[in-house]
Amino acid sequence: MAKGHRTQIKRERNAVKDTRPSAKLSYARVSVSKACFVLDAIRGKSVDEAEAILMYNPRYASAVVLKLLRSAVANAENNQGLSRENLYVAECYANRGPIMKRIQPRAQGRAYRIEKRMSHITIVLDEKN
Repeated sequence: MAKGHRTQIKRERNAVKDTRPSAKLSYARVSVSKACFVLDAIRGKSVDEAEAILMYNPRYASAVVLKLLRSAVANAENNQGLSRENLYVAECYANRGPIMKRIQPRAQGRAYRIEKRMSHITIVLDEKN
């Protein structure tokens, strides 16, 4: 068990700022499970290799992730002055977002619920040594 009060532990954890270049897309209209198929394919790959994989992946989420990857690379180049050739995808994950609930009319007056799921997708890059 950690020592100290809960707020003190949180304060210490949040004091360490991650300086790696990243990009986050909130409220992407793709479910977490479908986004994870695409993210698993690019995790640990170099930026050029990941971009090539995403360009020829037929899934809808790959277009969303490709745009996000390009944004993360632009953040790395412009904000931190890193070279594109040395970058690779260190972390990429999708967290669950809100769910839009819709109703589908069915036979005999019934109604089925349709859940349109959203996700928050994050890509973190890092430099190769």
